[in-house]
Amino acid sequence: MRPELEVDSPSVAIVMLSAIGDAVHVLPVANALKRAVPRMKLTWVIQPVPYRLVYNHPAIDDFIIFDRRRGLKALGGFARTRRELRSHRFELVIDLQVYFKAGILTWFTRSPVKLGFDKDRARDLNWLFTTRRIPPHANQHVQDQYFEFLEYLGVKHEPVHWGIVFTEQEREEQRRFFERFDRPVCAVVVGSSKPKKDWAADRYARLLEVIEGDFGFQTVIVGGPAPGERAAAARVIRETRAEPINESGDNLRRLMYLVDGSDVLVSPDTGPLHIARALETPVVGLYGYTSPKRSGPYRKYTELVVDGYARYPGEDYPVSMDYRPDGMGRITVEMVGEKFGLAVTKYVSAARS
Repeated sequence: MRPELEVDSPSVAIVMLSAIGDAVHVLPVANALKRAVPRMKLTWVIQPVPYRLVYNHPAIDDFIIFDRRRGLKALGGFARTRRELRSHRFELVIDLQVYFKAGILTWFTRSPVKLGFDKDRARDLNWLFTTRRIPPHANQHVQDQYFEFLEYLGVKHEPVHWGIVFTEQEREEQRRFFERFDRPVCAVVVGSSKPKKDWAADRYARLLEVIEGDFGFQTVIVGGPAPGERAAAARVIRETRAEPINESGDNLRRLMYLVDGSDVLVSPDTGPLHIARALETPVVGLYGYTSPKRSGPYRKYTELVVDGYARYPGEDYPVSMDYRPDGMGRITVEMVGEKFGLAVTKYVSAARS
């Protein structure tokens, strides 16, 4: 183990600001650090939305919230965060991002060791703000990429554990929501913050009919508050003969316990998919724009991935960060229905028998 972790009660900061899916991938890193050094004080520099996901996570001792704004307000956000960061001193800062703004916040921290990605992967000159860098590595799953930091530090990352925690109130709200159904429930994400990751609304409309009519499930639409996501949900509901319950909105914690309580989730490459994996909810992942080898569900439910990223069935493509804009169009309702049937046979029927 590196010397900076061998001091008594080391203070360590993780810089990871952005998306929900990335925040999910940080949790096994945090858990592994705490397993290795139980007396560590672990601080997470984070933005407000992913903070809702992890605010009560037992491995995190403190949060520093960076509230990103636009224009001149952005400068105020950086100034406030800088003041808070400068009031702490860390033995180690781990910058898990490759972007400029994360580099700036890493630069603000008071620490002799600021660990980041190697120059080839650290975009936006992020590497200028770190004092040490992990060795170069070929592309691999995002979760394994984060584990490279643990390997550099001499920390074991097995077993991989996420440990998302729900409050008693959330469990009661979850119980009340699901007790009304006398059939299994499938949660469906019909939109994301990146439209190129999304599947066509008319295909979702048909898929809901298949899930309800052929498999006998109740469908529940879940998702975020962005206008595009709300519009996608409204269009799917207009075009389908199924009777989904629309639970899309801006309550991330509610989304989490709805995903946790569902029997299956269907989702493109977006935050709820990775939440489902962490919560052990079987997830049928729709991949076309991004590579499932890089950002698919980690180590489990990979057989349920609908792979539109492959240009032809069985294509043996490498792990890549490249985007394929035509990929989601390759996914058919029949392809998703087949994977959903596999999820029912392998996970839902087995769990209920």
